[in-house]
Amino acid sequence: MKRITLADVAKEYGCHPTTVSMALRNHPRLPQKTIEKIQALAEKMGYRPDPALGALVAYRRNATASRKASPLAYVTHWNTRFGWKDVDAHRQFYEGASERAESLGYKLDHFWLGDPNLSIQRIGEILVNRGIRGVVIASHMPTIDNELDWDWTKFSAVKIDFFPSSLAVHTISNDQRSIMRLAMRKAIDAGYRKIGCIMPRWWDDYVNQAWSSGFLSGQLALREEERIPMLFFEKGPENNRRIDARHLKQWMDQWRPEVIVSHSLFVEQALRELDVRLPEDVAYIDVYPERKDGEIAGVVHNCHRVGEMAVEILAGQLQQNQFGLPAYPTSTMVEGTWVDGRSLPTKEPALSGD
Repeated sequence: MKRITLADVAKEYGCHPTTVSMALRNHPRLPQKTIEKIQALAEKMGYRPDPALGALVAYRRNATASRKASPLAYVTHWNTRFGWKDVDAHRQFYEGASERAESLGYKLDHFWLGDPNLSIQRIGEILVNRGIRGVVIASHMPTIDNELDWDWTKFSAVKIDFFPSSLAVHTISNDQRSIMRLAMRKAIDAGYRKIGCIMPRWWDDYVNQAWSSGFLSGQLALREEERIPMLFFEKGPENNRRIDARHLKQWMDQWRPEVIVSHSLFVEQALRELDVRLPEDVAYIDVYPERKDGEIAGVVHNCHRVGEMAVEILAGQLQQNQFGLPAYPTSTMVEGTWVDGRSLPTKEPALSGD
């Protein structure tokens, strides 16, 4: 069968092929009724884009792109303008987004919603006045969940992580659930059965209980009598994030875990105060390892890739002239990468009696 082309659709509709191309990309210069009619005709005729031709057009567009990069807004809401840069994950989000934006012909302009001299509404107006159509919503503190009451018909937007929670746009995040399940599977494969998990409750709440979901689903591979309840402690993100040594000791004395799954920031000091040796006294898996020297086993978050994907998805929306809140918001989750470490040795099987 002959492949239906843009020219075929244009001839049938009675317009130039460029008009068809614009309609299929939802170009704002065309009336909405014209766009709908041409798209319906193209679908009826069986038109499908040629992937190879699309790749060539994208290559030519990038090769002849203007030297002046188009701006994208990178919007944060931390307690200070750049306080998010002190958090490794959020710094990597920005670096990944910035580098990918540059490679696609964009540049990131940072906007802080906590600016005391500007209201949130005013910042939205500034973006419109500057001709910024693409917005990356990123790095909101867990305690800050203000509604972004902007005219979203003027923007394409994506969100890194889950805040503001009321903003229904496409979301990109680390896959904490699969990260925890991977940690559980590695512990079980190494011969452990009594697996405990420790974290502050806000850390789980921040990702819509993805951590606890992964832990509980990972426990399904264990017998009921082997399952240890997850240990939450209640200190908030702006306070001391470390668990008290006394609280940790009570839990360890009660449940006798063979391996602890946590993050060093939460448990390292308490383990040191209790003279708990890793892995001699208890094995350990870090779900966000900061050391990559072979000592600590864990799952590395690919936060740089999260930032890259946020810009890639946003650029795709801009190229298709997709503005406004999506009818069906989607979530894209980036999985972690396992790293071996001496903190999780393979457990020797118990010797059976004669």
